[in-house]
Amino acid sequence: MDSEQKNKVDSGEVSEELREGLPRYRRLRKLSVIITLLVALIPLAIMTIINFYQDQESYRAESRYNISRILSNTKRTLEFVVEERRAAISLIISQVTYDQLSDDDGLKTILQNLNGSFGGFVDLGLIDSSGNQTYYVGPYELKGKNYKNQEWFNEVLVRGAHISDVFMGHRNLPHFVVAFRHERKNGEPYVLRATIDMEMINRVFYSLDLDRNTDAFLVNQDGVLQTASIFFGDVLSEINVDVPKRFRHREVIDEYEKEGKWVTSGYAFIEDTPFILMVSKQRDNPFLHWFYQRTGLFWFLIVSAALILVVVMYGSSMTIKRLQELDKRRARMLHNVEYTNKMATIGRMASGVAHEINNPLAIINEKAGLLNDLVFHTKDLPERDKFFDLSDSIIRSVERCSKVTHRLLGFARRMDAKKETIDVKELLEEVVGFQKTELAHRNIQVNYNFPPETILVESDRGLLQQVFLNIINNAFAAVDVGGHVEIGIDGTDTKSVIVSVTDDGIGISEDNLQHIFEPFYSTKGEFGTGLGLSITRDIMQKLEGHIDVKSKPGEGTTFNVYIPRRGNFQV
Repeated sequence: MDSEQKNKVDSGEVSEELREGLPRYRRLRKLSVIITLLVALIPLAIMTIINFYQDQESYRAESRYNISRILSNTKRTLEFVVEERRAAISLIISQVTYDQLSDDDGLKTILQNLNGSFGGFVDLGLIDSSGNQTYYVGPYELKGKNYKNQEWFNEVLVRGAHISDVFMGHRNLPHFVVAFRHERKNGEPYVLRATIDMEMINRVFYSLDLDRNTDAFLVNQDGVLQTASIFFGDVLSEINVDVPKRFRHREVIDEYEKEGKWVTSGYAFIEDTPFILMVSKQRDNPFLHWFYQRTGLFWFLIVSAALILVVVMYGSSMTIKRLQELDKRRARMLHNVEYTNKMATIGRMASGVAHEINNPLAIINEKAGLLNDLVFHTKDLPERDKFFDLSDSIIRSVERCSKVTHRLLGFARRMDAKKETIDVKELLEEVVGFQKTELAHRNIQVNYNFPPETILVESDRGLLQQVFLNIINNAFAAVDVGGHVEIGIDGTDTKSVIVSVTDDGIGISEDNLQHIFEPFYSTKGEFGTGLGLSITRDIMQKLEGHIDVKSKPGEGTTFNVYIPRRGNFQV
């Protein structure tokens, strides 16, 4: 290791990637932060979720309890109101004779007494067995109206009593009918029919102390409103809710979603009537309800998460920074070991070549020159010109072999950067010349795209040889047998020369492309050290140039090397 390299290692200088932070370290830091945050925050999140669902269950239970309470209380009140009036009509028809009822004045007195005692009665009518309303007391002209074809009339004749659904009728006001059947002395049936104003029922709902999210109303078995509803509309409107089947003394509470809101509804059946009491409560947004109820817990969670995040980020950054420093030391050591081993191997090979080839070449060259001298002084030698041609051919071959060994020694020599004027085309052809055997064996075609003029740069020849040997070797390794590699030079820029090396090989994936200049990152498996391109980039940064790469899987790869025309690096 020369003094400059030693000073660089001792001073802790590393490549630009290591100073700026490699993507691998960023990924590792990110993964460390995520895992640590998950471990720290998951228990908090689980406790928060448990508390949230506990709050929702409590909220639902409270809603169901309130609905059940309203159903129970209101059901008893409504049953009392309806049964009071029903019992009054039943008592009248059983205690008052047909002859007493068959009098308008008598009916009028009975209606006045009913309203005075109970209230809510609109009219009274006496209907004979043929369905004719023979006597009527009320605000309308209904005397003589026939109800024979009405379902309620036939029902009351069969069952003896009837309470109708709410309807408008001639009065254009919501009301319902209570009717009872009785028999005259001769066995002929007759019906006493009373109309009851729904205002008596509405007063029960008006007296309920309901919040803005709760509604109470009556429906029938077909889902038609018998009283007005805040949520569902006016009287006799149909609601899009499944009404449960009728059972005695039964309360039903269920939940469903309506227009993005959860609704809890309860049903209670009003005994001996077609009415079903329904209480509906729209629940607030679950999260908002929980937030308002657990504001302190929510802010505790936020503050705890922020503190955990700060601690985890700081701790992970310190850990990754320490790991990065350790990797820097390892990279520096392996970098120099790799470089030293490579140079030592090439140096030994160059020494062997110089010893084994240069000496015999010198002897051959000397003997060929001596033979030339002898022939030159022998004027009458036959085929003298042919002999000169043969000896010149020997000398040229010796010079050619000398150039090969010179190139090899030039690559192995050094280690300090040395400025010299370099012919870029000659340098590239020289580097490719090292691989002629492999090119011939694998039938790889190398095409040169060089400008006609000479391209010169002032740089270090040995370092540039190493750069292009690494890049061109990678190009040869990427192509199959019979592949193509194109080497081009762009000398149009006045500040730098661009050398491109393009192959038609397998290409590099996008994930691998961002890591290829990292130390120890290799796509060659056990056959690569992962240091070639890292060393190459370091060399170009030292020479004040740079490298970029473009590649797509299956379409090949292009490396562009930017060489300053006049390098300002320190020698």
